[in-house]
Amino acid sequence: KPEKVKFEDGEIILLSDSTKHVSIHDIFSKTNTDKIEEKSSAVPDKPKQKKYALNTHSAVFAEVAVDEDLGTIIVRRVVSAVAAGRILNPKTARSQVLGGIVWGISMALQEQSVMDTNIGRYMNHNFAEYHIPVNKDIHDIEVIFVEEEDNIVNPLGVKGVGEIGVIGVASAIANAIFHATGKRVKDFPITLDKLL
Repeated sequence: KPEKVKFEDGEIILLSDSTKHVSIHDIFSKTNTDKIEEKSSAVPDKPKQKKYALNTHSAVFAEVAVDEDLGTIIVRRVVSAVAAGRILNPKTARSQVLGGIVWGISMALQEQSVMDTNIGRYMNHNFAEYHIPVNKDIHDIEVIFVEEEDNIVNPLGVKGVGEIGVIGVASAIANAIFHATGKRVKDFPITLDKLL
């Protein structure tokens, strides 16, 4: 039976006695078999109705300044309210979210891979040409952890704060630009030509 053997190094080995084994190649040779086929079909599972939402979630708000003449954008302030269950280490959790917010600002305004389609290579594959935020680009960031007691997600009531910091930041910046200029921008990074 399959549960009584293991497949290893091209052999079938009996789990209860590893001295008893046979080469898969030998089995093929002795039975004049050149292939093993198995057919099966699969259908999608029906979506399970979940009684509770267990994920970390957040709300992000951005305040921007847009120079009407030059089209330059400054993100003056970002506020991110995160509900991540019980926060075990507020300092490191806050730092994680701060890093994600900086990443979101970068995604919205600076990061762009430029491809030369003639030779199929990225032309800005180093930090000299691939722009990321520096200290001058980052202004006031506020992280608020929403207190929540969640005994359903796990016994400690903790959730992840991995990438929740970046979720929604670029969209919040795009919405702030829309409110400032009336121009709806849907492609990132947001550049002068997209604002005109």
